[in-house]
Amino acid sequence: MKQPPKSCKTMFELRASLDVLDAEIVQLLAKRAEFIDRAIDLKMAEGLPARIEDRVEYVAMRARENAEKVGLDPDLAENLWRKLIEWSIAREEAVLGHKAEDLGDVE
Repeated sequence: MKQPPKSCKTMFELRASLDVLDAEIVQLLAKRAEFIDRAIDLKMAEGLPARIEDRVEYVAMRARENAEKVGLDPDLAENLWRKLIEWSIAREEAVLGHKAEDLGDVE
């Protein structure tokens, strides 16, 4: 059972809540991956490359902004998101190929 951090009275309770939270994060990442898979279909249909640099920078910037709003270290958020972005691009490139080199950045 997940409870607020301040209400955890033992490390056992705290760890149990972290385990639940970690599972929720993994579920959200899986849902995000479903959107990446749909992006593959749409990019293929629209002739777009896996990497669109303007979008990469926008998503990284939004991660920083969202982190700042909730008091999370923006550098941590940006670094995590850049890893996530690179994983997503690699997933797309596995299907689309390296079309970014052929098409250049698309706005």
